Amino acid sequence: MSVDTVSVTGWGRTAPTTTRLVRPRSYEEAAAAVRACGQLGARGGIARGLGRAYGDAAQNAGGSVLDMTALNRVHTVDARTGVVVCEAGVSLHRLMEVLLPLGWFVPVTPGTRYVTVGGAIGADIHGKNHHGSGSFCRHVLSFELLTADGEVRTVPAGTGLFDATAGAMGLTGVILAATIQLLPIESSLMSVDTERAADLDDLMARLTATDDQYRYSVAWIDLLARGAAMGRSVLTRGEHAPLDALPARARRAPLAFRPGRLPAAPAFVPEGLLGRSSVGLFNELWYRRAPRSRVGELQKLSAFFHPLDGVPHWNRIYGRGGFVQYQFVVGYGQEETLRRIVRRISGRGCPSFLAVLKRFGDGDPGWLSFPLPGWTLALDIPANMPGLGAFLDELDEEVAGADGRVYLAKDSRLRPEMLARMYPRLAEFRALRAELDPRSVFTSDLARRLSL
Repeated sequence: MSVDTVSVTGWGRTAPTTTRLVRPRSYEEAAAAVRACGQLGARGGIARGLGRAYGDAAQNAGGSVLDMTALNRVHTVDARTGVVVCEAGVSLHRLMEVLLPLGWFVPVTPGTRYVTVGGAIGADIHGKNHHGSGSFCRHVLSFELLTADGEVRTVPAGTGLFDATAGAMGLTGVILAATIQLLPIESSLMSVDTERAADLDDLMARLTATDDQYRYSVAWIDLLARGAAMGRSVLTRGEHAPLDALPARARRAPLAFRPGRLPAAPAFVPEGLLGRSSVGLFNELWYRRAPRSRVGELQKLSAFFHPLDGVPHWNRIYGRGGFVQYQFVVGYGQEETLRRIVRRISGRGCPSFLAVLKRFGDGDPGWLSFPLPGWTLALDIPANMPGLGAFLDELDEEVAGADGRVYLAKDSRLRPEMLARMYPRLAEFRALRAELDPRSVFTSDLARRLSL
């Protein structure tokens, strides 16, 4: 087990903190690391995977961070039933490499495949298929949890500890391994339909009318467009392509997984380059180059699900100051709130070219899980944008007033008094955590900031 003192940030590269980084290579070393985190004056610890939480959920200033990526074995795959047992440090990328040749796919993937299974459970990640498939933990049958007392517990789905852990950002313990139900597929290609929506109302109407016809659905949205074009979008929806839809050359290796990779992003982009004018030009070109309507295009899995994974270190693009990703959800029936927020973002001129709108289906049982039935919007904003903190505080009020919430896996600045308004089961979570971990062995910068 190696130990180093390092500076750690989230994927947004804001608010770095110095921490004791511990790299356990076995369950026994992980248990020893947790015991050390509980010693007097140790300032606790938090598990960390591949560092794709945007904010401070996997940081712990002055304390310990447990890098779990060395626990990355795939124990078993039942090729008949599609059940995999793997360690928490296994990435979704690695699972795809192992599972695709067997005709299975991960049940839920976010916009990057470089997240670990432990991180996927801790954030209860969602993807383009939430409207039909729910979030990641809906497909987890059980997991092994190392708790503050040093015990390893098998936690099955449907129990209180399972639901408290799903979406809790590592604050109930260290996930060591998980058993997951997979999705059967016939090929590693996607059949994709693309269309343009003229404005936000047009987009919501298209999604509402036909989303149930697709497994996966997402819309890129131009948040700089104003007036009649406000919320104009490119809507992309898809299904796993069946074998009989493939051209002859693709049928020779229908389950091949060959993600592409582009040159790394520069070390930093000069401050001010990604301003309203440059992002506005990008958005205009992106919208115009999209087809008005295209049906059945075959795309690689990586192109459909994870286009930014092909650009190493793309998080540098907003400059040295980093960026904030803001994601919220408001329920169905709150469309006017969504319109009002989009109008405010557009009027403010937030230079965001990574903005997506999706529909969520039924909520998930995790007490701190983010999704609820409704509309979710995610956008990236340069962290050095003047007045950004006050502006996002105002949006938080809009979201909470509509009984919505923000996503903790992407948060870096939410005020603690907003949390209970957004997460109605917060008191239950705090009570269980106090019973399970009375000395707060598991803690993080996010936990302290939000009094979790």
